[in-house]
Amino acid sequence: MMNKTDLITTYKHQLILRNYSKNTVDAYLSSLNNFLQYIKDKGFNNVSATQIEGYFYYCKKELNYSYSTMKQHLGSIKFLYQEVLKQEIDFDFNIKMKKPSTIPEVLSIEEVQRLLNSFSNVKHKAIFTLCYSAGLRLGEILNIKISDIDSDRMQIRIHQAKGKKDRYSLLSPKVLELLRKYVREFNPKEYLFEGQNGGQYSSASVQQLMRRHRKKANIKKKATPHTLRHSFATHLLDNGTDIRFIQELLGHKHISTTQIYTHVSSRSLKDVKSPIEDLDI
Repeated sequence: MMNKTDLITTYKHQLILRNYSKNTVDAYLSSLNNFLQYIKDKGFNNVSATQIEGYFYYCKKELNYSYSTMKQHLGSIKFLYQEVLKQEIDFDFNIKMKKPSTIPEVLSIEEVQRLLNSFSNVKHKAIFTLCYSAGLRLGEILNIKISDIDSDRMQIRIHQAKGKKDRYSLLSPKVLELLRKYVREFNPKEYLFEGQNGGQYSSASVQQLMRRHRKKANIKKKATPHTLRHSFATHLLDNGTDIRFIQELLGHKHISTTQIYTHVSSRSLKDVKSPIEDLDI
């Protein structure tokens, strides 16, 4: 029988072996630790489905976890019992996991302009400009390696994104010029954006930068780096881009996910222009 330390080690190894992203591994480990703290003396091998349901009730009612956090915790505990401990537990709990139908926060063209103009550090400006110009998730931005920038085809290769699929997104001429300026100044070795000691740049640092520059740019909305992805999709739609091409650029598996941005038109991918081209950067 595994002790708690061995369990966490085995759990992490199994996630890595199944090619889960670093962000998912970290999130699942955090959820696992919360669960183990909750069950304490009961022991993870002796927990019933009713007790697990009690944990999710506690998360929902006492901790007021959001839909996405609840979904993450459910995935984490399912992985523990189904993939690591190989126990058959009925996870058909009476917990409403329906995603709330909220409209994503979107910045106007003018707000994006003010935000990007608020950066004097070329590295920081390049990160946020790339977020908006290609509609990338923050994790995708930080995973980009120098070799993923294809200046001949003017594309960015996104490796093993959400859903474990590779895809390409737009590389704007303006962004390429900015990236070349950044690379000359910072000389990254492997990842496009690296920390002071090498390796991937910190996600927490980017979030902190967003909070600071959102205030500096006098943006009242609770914008995050992901808001720039929403803004990218919305502004493309405003420019008449077919939603099916936006689906492809965003890497959405289902068109219904992209349809939150509404409207469909008929333009081919070769006609798609990044909205960054309308800005002065």
